[in-house]
Amino acid sequence: MSSTESSGRTADKSPRQQVDRLLVGLRWGRLEEPLGFIKVLQWLFAIFAFGSCGSYSGETGATVRCNNEAKDVSSIIVLFGYPFRLHRVQYEMPLCDDDSTSKTMHLMGDFSAPAEFFVTLGIFSFFYTMAALVLYLRFHKLYTENRRFPLVDFCVTVSFTFFWLVAAAAWGKGLTDVKGATRPSSLTAAMSVCHGEEAVCSAGATPSMGLANISVLFGFINFFLWAGNCWFVFKETPWHGQGQDQDQGQGQGPSQESAAEQGAVEKQ
Repeated sequence: MSSTESSGRTADKSPRQQVDRLLVGLRWGRLEEPLGFIKVLQWLFAIFAFGSCGSYSGETGATVRCNNEAKDVSSIIVLFGYPFRLHRVQYEMPLCDDDSTSKTMHLMGDFSAPAEFFVTLGIFSFFYTMAALVLYLRFHKLYTENRRFPLVDFCVTVSFTFFWLVAAAAWGKGLTDVKGATRPSSLTAAMSVCHGEEAVCSAGATPSMGLANISVLFGFINFFLWAGNCWFVFKETPWHGQGQDQDQGQGQGPSQESAAEQGAVEKQ
């Protein structure tokens, strides 16, 4: 019994000891430096960006009153959301005649491309910054001694900066089009029953786009974070050290020449 209990305790302690060793090896003081602190902000705002865009859902609607009678009023409620393939969203348009009661209609537009690109970029940024933080906090010596890691980090940072600018601008334009396509006035304009004299149409629920607007804001914040981090990552690359060595060599050249001239004058 004692041998089995001891083996069970050692088995329980071994994963805990590994986790403790991993946490002890992390140098949390690196987070106070600009390179580590900005990566934490990139990690957080990547979550905010793809979370606010990917979780958005809204509704729009209208009311149709047939034959100008208060009893014959139909309310239309249309639900939509990410990935904003509006041409697949269905709703029933009432018909003010005796032959049929309603007709299936669809919203207009497909804005899934900018929305999905925005969310995908946010997810990739989340995973990359998390991996970069582990490398920077746990294996900082390897990061500084191996020149390839800073170079790869710099190239990836520049790429993410460009992609965030493109994604935020594209999603901002796509969101503007989504607002136009889901406006209640656009809904009533697309229904043929509203153009006749037998029905009176009025705007219904107006979609709330606050969360979607915030997602665009988070996209531009991510762009500024990645653009600002380019300088701090560049300082870790060998390119920055080569520039400093050239400046020092140019500064030492004139001083050596002046010292040689002074020596010649003293000998004369």
